[in-house]
Amino acid sequence: MSSERETAKRAFLRSAGLAEARRVALQGDASTRAYERLFLADGTRAILMDQPPSVESHPCPPEATEAQRVALGYNASARLAAGRVDAFVACAGYLRDCGLSAPAIIAADPAAGLAVLEDLGDDLYARLIEDGADEAPLYDAATDVLAALHRRTPPAILQADGSSWPLLTYDALALRTATDILIEWLPQYNPAVKFSAEAAAQWQAIWAPIHARGAAGASVFCHRDFHAENLIWLPRRAGVRRVGLLDFQDAVRAHPAWDMSMFLHDARRDVSPQREGAVLTRYFAGLPQVDADAFIADFHALGAANIVRIIGIFARLVARDGKPRYRDFMPRLWRYLDRCLQDPAPPGLGDWLARYVPTEARR
Repeated sequence: MSSERETAKRAFLRSAGLAEARRVALQGDASTRAYERLFLADGTRAILMDQPPSVESHPCPPEATEAQRVALGYNASARLAAGRVDAFVACAGYLRDCGLSAPAIIAADPAAGLAVLEDLGDDLYARLIEDGADEAPLYDAATDVLAALHRRTPPAILQADGSSWPLLTYDALALRTATDILIEWLPQYNPAVKFSAEAAAQWQAIWAPIHARGAAGASVFCHRDFHAENLIWLPRRAGVRRVGLLDFQDAVRAHPAWDMSMFLHDARRDVSPQREGAVLTRYFAGLPQVDADAFIADFHALGAANIVRIIGIFARLVARDGKPRYRDFMPRLWRYLDRCLQDPAPPGLGDWLARYVPTEARR
């Protein structure tokens, strides 16, 4: 950490009245953010979020054209928030307004890329289940969170705690950017895989109707990273508030099947077909107006898009960023993709993979 960044953090904590807090660094993730746990003088705890400004490409301006977004870079094309603290603050406020457990904002300086958040604890779904907890009540409660979010029509602009952020649509360009990551990075991850111009053109043709389908169905607040590593169990709270939410700053207006795919196609742990079926059944019971057959078809099609996106991102993390641990998740993702292709959706994807990504390369 640069001395300049450390000076900025100390000044921010001093302005928030937290200069004397004891600080302990927390394990990072694949993002450019860092977190510290703060132990306060009154015996309580909080979390310091550190997102250095200008370390990522620009987020998407709401009125940008497709050409402008492409010129601005990956974040604008994919409609990612570039880690912006004001995005986190505004999204957290909306989620709390929905009666959900997003962290309260104790202090924030979005321009400096710093915030102090309520500490929701360490009981991540993933760790609890690894330690033997029954996953059923955890998944039931998280399913109810998705149903609660999907009952609402979110506003175009989210506003809370002095921050505002546009809730942009996860549109065809963003979806195309998502699926194209695989054809860009899988050959660099595995040199035995090569894609010709013909293969790339076929790939685009396969996905175009799915991208259009996803954009047309974009209607709900989409957390965008809704899985067991970002959900915290809060059993002392009631109902949907028992699920603590993290890492939602990249939220968009998206098809409701997208977060369901993030939840059930979890790259870091196996979600069984039986658990998938139980979650979908509970979701439809909570939203009886949803056409279950149509939703499941969209879940398989957009789920396939989401899975190939994650495969591409993990390939990039290994090949470009030197993070070999992401190799371990690849076989699970290919298994999830096989499950989606049993639908079959999208048409032609199975044949394309058989031709260009042989079974031995799917690891």
